Amino acid sequence: MKANIQAISYYLPEEILSNDLINQEFPEWDIEKISSKTGINSRHISAKDEFSSDMAVKAAEKLFKEHNIDRSKIDFLLFCTQSPDYFLPTTACIIQEKLGLETTTGALDYNLGCSGFVYGLSLAKGLIAGEMAKNILLITSETYSKFIHPKDKSNKTIFGDAAAATLISAEKGFCSIGNFVFGTDGKGAENLIVKQGGMRFPVLEDNEDIKDEFGNVRNDKNLFMNGSEIFNFTGEFVPILIKGMLEKANLDQDQIDLFVFHQANKYMLNYLRKKIKIPEEKFYISMENCGNTVSSTIPIALYEALKEGKLENLQHLILAGFGVGYSWAACNLTIE
Repeated sequence: MKANIQAISYYLPEEILSNDLINQEFPEWDIEKISSKTGINSRHISAKDEFSSDMAVKAAEKLFKEHNIDRSKIDFLLFCTQSPDYFLPTTACIIQEKLGLETTTGALDYNLGCSGFVYGLSLAKGLIAGEMAKNILLITSETYSKFIHPKDKSNKTIFGDAAAATLISAEKGFCSIGNFVFGTDGKGAENLIVKQGGMRFPVLEDNEDIKDEFGNVRNDKNLFMNGSEIFNFTGEFVPILIKGMLEKANLDQDQIDLFVFHQANKYMLNYLRKKIKIPEEKFYISMENCGNTVSSTIPIALYEALKEGKLENLQHLILAGFGVGYSWAACNLTIE
């Protein structure tokens, strides 16, 4: 049984953190440099009382309204987040109640970052193939800004908050979901991490701030990213991921009409594009007004590509997510 993407919508919080505002706080942080290297002009920041479930509900409500979807037909909810409302209960259960989904709906959280959307598509396809569900609501929602130290100019520049809602169905959609390739290397866990807050390292009251060589301030309850190691990881594994994906799908690279990668930053994406030898016109970037929204970057990019007519007259797409974990995954889509 085929699994198809029927519709996508997304939600961005109201507060906007522009490059101008970052430059006002950090005058030494050149606006032109920020924009040219990251490809980001602004990012959206969740309100103090706005959390992942709140954004998830807003994204789902937009999905239902924009695409005239009957919520009573949803029979499974998959929720991807690394910033859940609580350790327990499962945030997906809270979202089910807030959305008024049927109590016969299955619901679960899974903790993945940049590869999370592709993993979610694989879970949804498996549920449909196993005849356990027919209409799956896949929501990605992340509030990384709440992990970032106010004086960490590097991570503040890159990450934005967002939620995306996608309907995957056994019924016909705008594209069908094909094959998958996955990868994991936990040796990279320390290079993108919020160390405190879980059971192993509870949050301490007397955390000491540390300033790095670039002037970024953080402590162990904040997001830490070793940018150079993350860059090296993507340069090594993403080309292998794409090669494996092409082999799994039995397609040549020149048969792929469009590649949509996790929108990490413009510099990294262009580096990967050139290394894999993807023509610029076949490589989609859309992060200028929202930044790196972690698990929501790919569905947001797909939504924008659809809106701009970029998917018209195309047949084969490849999606690729990679990052925190380390975790990576790719899949191919066929436009119906």
